[in-house]
Amino acid sequence: MKKIIISAIIGISLLSGTSLMANAKKGQKFYLKKLKVCKKDGLKNGAVFATKHSRKEWENLKKENSLQKEWLNICSHGEKKINKMKEKDIKNLYDFVWKFASDGEVPSCG
Repeated sequence: MKKIIISAIIGISLLSGTSLMANAKKGQKFYLKKLKVCKKDGLKNGAVFATKHSRKEWENLKKENSLQKEWLNICSHGEKKINKMKEKDIKNLYDFVWKFASDGEVPSCG
């Protein structure tokens, strides 16, 4: 009986933990849905947006709490959407730009 309870607790914590984690796919969807306006800033797509920095540079911007400021520098036409981002959107977009940074994976997005 004790093993069943422990297994259930572990299972629940794993399920809830993964749903709370940021997600690069959701970050990609956020970019596609909310930041298409970045094309006005010369950004062809989300891949170009993400490759503006290396993974290490994105990490440093996150540590400095400067992600949104940098995103505004990259995409000034997205100011309204970037300033209204929820915490989960910031985390997801960060995961996206980190995953597909200049030294990261190559995305297949528009």
